[in-house]
Order: sequence, then C-alpha cells, then structure tokens
Amino acid sequence: MGRRFNTAGPCLPAEHYMIPALSRLPEVPGLVDLKAYFVVHAPRQTGKTTALRALASDLTAQGRYAALHFSCEAARAAGDDFGAATLGILQRIKEAARWQLPPDLRPSAWPMAPAAALLGTALREWAEVCPRPLVLFFDEIDALRGQSLISILSQLRDGYNSRPAPFPVSVVLCGLRDVRDYKAAAGGDASRLGTSSPFNIKLKSLRLGDFTPGEVADLYGQHTTDTGQQFAPGAVDHAYELTSGQPWLVNALAQEVVEEIGVPASEPITVEHLDQAKERLILTRATHLDSLTARLAEPRVRRIIGPLIAGDPLALDPYDDDLSYVRDLGLIAPNPPVRAANPIYREVIVRVLSASIQESVTADPRTFVRPDGGFDLPKALSEFADWWVENGEFLTSRGYYNEAAAQLILMGYLQRAVNGTGVVEREYAVGSGRIDLHLRWPYTTPDGIPRVQREGIEIKAWRTGRSNPLSSGLRQVDRYLDRLRLPTGTLVIFDQRRGAPSIDERTTLTTTASPAGRTITLLTG
Repeated sequence: MGRRFNTAGPCLPAEHYMIPALSRLPEVPGLVDLKAYFVVHAPRQTGKTTALRALASDLTAQGRYAALHFSCEAARAAGDDFGAATLGILQRIKEAARWQLPPDLRPSAWPMAPAAALLGTALREWAEVCPRPLVLFFDEIDALRGQSLISILSQLRDGYNSRPAPFPVSVVLCGLRDVRDYKAAAGGDASRLGTSSPFNIKLKSLRLGDFTPGEVADLYGQHTTDTGQQFAPGAVDHAYELTSGQPWLVNALAQEVVEEIGVPASEPITVEHLDQAKERLILTRATHLDSLTARLAEPRVRRIIGPLIAGDPLALDPYDDDLSYVRDLGLIAPNPPVRAANPIYREVIVRVLSASIQESVTADPRTFVRPDGGFDLPKALSEFADWWVENGEFLTSRGYYNEAAAQLILMGYLQRAVNGTGVVEREYAVGSGRIDLHLRWPYTTPDGIPRVQREGIEIKAWRTGRSNPLSSGLRQVDRYLDRLRLPTGTLVIFDQRRGAPSIDERTTLTTTASPAGRTITLLTG
C-alpha cells in the first residue's frame, strides 16, 4: 500500500505524505548549541511529535549529542502523586532510549533517591556517564498537573542552576500551552498569571506554525506524484483558504476526498470536492474537531469566544492570559485581530454552540422550499419570529454564552431550516458589532435550470448603554450586500437591553430602506 494522508498520530515517512519535519522548527539546533532550556508549543494535531522525533534523531545522528524524545502522557494518571509521576517518566525515558539511542548512550539502572529528587538525581547520573551531552525533549509535558508538574519543573530548574555539574545540556518542554500557562496547570490562579512561571529558566518559547501555502502545495503535490491524481486549478488554494494551513485539516480534507468520497485517481480533485469534504468533516464531528470544541465549555474559553461570536470588544485586564490560552488551544488565529483560526473552525464553533437549538426546532424544513425549488426566506423569518416570541426569553436566560445567545439561536434555527440542502456561511470578529451570514441555496427550477439562490443577513445586538444600532446596521448591511453583489438583504436586531420592552412587544418583521436605497427586511426581537 502506498503513502496516504495522515490524520492520526505522528507521520512516518514511508507511510504518509508529510512536510520535512526539520524545516518546521529550524531554530531548535541553534538553541541546543546554546545549551538552552526552552519551550515548543502548538495546538493539537499540528505535527509537534513528528517534528520533535525527527529533531532528536537528527541531533543524535550528527554525533554530537545524545538526544531523546519521549512522552510524559503515561504520568497523567498520577495526578498530585509526584513520586508516581517521576517513575512513569523515567520508565518512558528508558523505553524510548532503547530504540532511539545506541547502547553506549542509554541510561543504566536508575539510582535510589527520595521521590522529590529522583528525576534530578537520575538525570545527573546519566549525564555523568554518557559520552555525549544529553538533550531531552519532554513531549506532552502538560499532561502533568498540580504537585507532579511543580516537582518535575523544580528538579529541572535545580539541575539547570547546578551546571556545569553533570546534567542535560538542553531540555525542551513540549506541549499544547506556552510556559506562561504552566502556573495554572500547577495550581495557580488561571485568571491572573502575569508573567510568573514555575519554569523561569527558559530562554525562548517557540510556536510550531501552520503550513504555508507552499507547504500545502508540496503536501498535495506528493499525492499527485505518487498516484498521478491532479488537483484542479484553484483547488490547492481553496484548501489553504478553508484551513489557513492547519495541518490536521489540510490532511483531513484530502483524505476525505480520496478515501471517503472516493474520487478516482483518474479524475482531478476540484474545489467542489473540497467543499463537500469540508461539510462532511463538520457534520461527522471528526475526533480532532470534537476534542477541540469540547473546550468551548471552559470558562476561560467562553470569555473569549462569546464576545468573538457576538462581535463585542474584549474586556480583559492586563494580567489576563485567557486570550493567550485560547490562542494556544488553536481555536483563534495566532495573531491579532481576534478571529477564528480558520473558516472550518469558525463554522464548527457556531454549529456546536447552536446544536441544541437545531434539536428544538419542530418546523419541517420542507415547508421552507418554494414551489420553484428556491428557499422561502420570508417564511423562515416569519416563523422564526413566532418561535422567538414563544421560546426566546427562556433560551437566553440560561446564561450559557449569554453575549451571543440570541445570535446563536437564530443561526441554529436557520441551520435547521436549510437542513443540509443549503449552506450558511458566517463571518464574525471581535469588535465588529455584528455577524454576517451568507445563505447559499442550490436548486433546480421546474424546467431543469440549475440555480444558486443567495441571501445576505446581518445580525446585531442592542446592548444596555448603547445607542439604537439600526442606523449603523443599515450602513453595514449595505456594505455587506455590496461585497456579495446582492440587491436586497435582511437586518436582524436583538434588543438585549435591561428593561427592554417585552419580547412579544419588541418582536416585529417589517421592511425599510437602506442608505443606498435597497429594500431591507428588518427583524427586531
């Protein structure tokens, strides 16, 4: 069997298409030569383990170091039992050395020492007898928690400070989070981390980045070279656009097309194939997407994602590291402004948070299909208004993502209404003051003509202490419809003010004119 796209575990060169691992962290060899202790962090499923294994192997093969990569995952179950955690890590070191290092570089039997000093003592004795300087890659370091994490980091810090006495010359801590968040994992206050850390000897933090457009083209080009299957013009660029280069998504899209949709190698992979694969990944909630969105329930994540969806500005104090935490998880882009990391995550976040709404909508989606096959948006909005009057106050009173509750309710209703036949694309960003929806409905007319109906919808909220957003909303919807090249659109304004009129009084469905003279359907609720 030939190589394939990999979406589970580290890449193996003989089995998987892959970007050269050493090219993804080019700074590491130089930092090792500086005898540095440093951090490598990145969201899950970005290729950390693959890159770190390759780096350790290369450093050892050069003949200057005994470099070892191992996982701390086995110590997760130890909790605060730092003695058990240390024994678990030492066992993984010994097992990893058996197949990564030649016999003369491997550790011998570990020494006897108190639990609180066992790791430091063992590494000192190994460094003393090893004919080469030791370089250790502690992968999945954030599997450790509480007292176990404090103990391991403290022993590493103590050994670092004792040099030039024998000890590993370079230690690399690798995990999901940057070192600043280790304080929270060790039991500190997650809401006020500042810059303090139990690992304050680190020289640098490196973040493993997503694939560049060139690397996506390289990865997909390997498939073409091996199988002869081409990518149609624009397909590779579209894959990058959908994923922003997130490595798991890049692989998962292509794997879905090749292995699940089953496009024959004799046919090119098209933009339409990739869109179909994207929708399948979202609907099936693949393991990576499911584990990522499980984080949405965490209070630290909600404090960032709630305003992001609602378009509100963030209100964080200078010592608040929640933003860095959510960036380290990979949910939002690594650089300002705050936005979803890629279009697929942007869609998944909203669908997950509005899933319960879709389950609660009893309207039959077939009733929103017009006789000519088009989507009856006026009917959907009218029925939503009635449903909102009946259910809106109850649903928004639950306090879960309250900043964006009304917006999520409407999006969940529309998602149920289009029911997989249509597509609702969303744009939202911190501080934008709105959510933009682009509804696309492909259909065939009774006389056999294929068409795609498109609708532009903007959602805004009227907050306590803010002016009526109607005027700004009409200007914004004009700009949005200009982009979409649509003659008409819909503006939805949810009145979220304290003391607002009752929901049945404020919920209306009318039409109005925009500054550009467009007829705009106006739903207030």
